[in-house]
Amino acid sequence: MGVRFCLSSTLDGSVILDIEVQPNSTKQGLMGFNRWRSRLRVAVRAEAKDGQANRAVVHVLATVLRLDAAALIITSGHRSRFKSVRIDGTTLDEMIRRIDERLEGLP
Repeated sequence: MGVRFCLSSTLDGSVILDIEVQPNSTKQGLMGFNRWRSRLRVAVRAEAKDGQANRAVVHVLATVLRLDAAALIITSGHRSRFKSVRIDGTTLDEMIRRIDERLEGLP
């Protein structure tokens, strides 16, 4: 199982990315792939309070995956560690390639 299982395409051509967030972390960035939950693990330094962690998740994903932050929208899980993020302006294959590049060498 690989990152392909945390990604799906929408009918209008966007990509949905399922993630698991670690708020209030000492590190920030992609931390790996949770094979049991089929979710990309993302750590942020921000606290899970007043939407701070959600904004940090968008910033981290945009930076690490080289995307425009305006193209990322959290569609579900606003108050949960388990979130779905809609990514506009890219393809499923492109996202798989970018995530695989970033996860290379991580546990």
